[in-house]
Amino acid sequence: MSNTSDFALEDNDKCPDPLRPRPPQDSRGYFMLPQAPMESGYYTYGMLYHKPDKGAYQYAHPIMMTAILRVGLEWQAIDSRRFGVGNISLPGGRQNDDHKGHMNGLQVDIRPLRKDGLEVPVTWMDGQYDQAGTAKLIELFRTFAPVTRVFFNDLGIPFVLPLKGHDNHFHVELKG
Repeated sequence: MSNTSDFALEDNDKCPDPLRPRPPQDSRGYFMLPQAPMESGYYTYGMLYHKPDKGAYQYAHPIMMTAILRVGLEWQAIDSRRFGVGNISLPGGRQNDDHKGHMNGLQVDIRPLRKDGLEVPVTWMDGQYDQAGTAKLIELFRTFAPVTRVFFNDLGIPFVLPLKGHDNHFHVELKG
């Protein structure tokens, strides 16, 4: 499959159902992140065209895929809550209006953890936000993946950098 056909798959004018099921592998050879298998340590979330993306925004470079799966394995060994994995990249690395990045499969958005364990959004300013748990999750990414930067607006967590729009998720970038 070429990048041209990847683009056509995402073009509203050429595709009557842009959120239909997608092939697990794109033209770059990147695979879609498994959509929250049981006991994975994570769940998936995300929107595309204002609808749940069904994995459309979760094509990962092999380094990122390995990182998410490894962190999920390590996380489930220490905590019963699952962490939320959001945008990674569209098939073929196509740019989307939502992001300036997220094209090479080496960036991922992760939801901060909630104290109540619900799998819904939370900001770092919310009373249900679990700073210690979120800091531990970020540390697992730093331990088991070649992390270059983490953007998140809770500056009480070591290593994070502030960036507008990063109150309800942290953005992890890996070296490829």
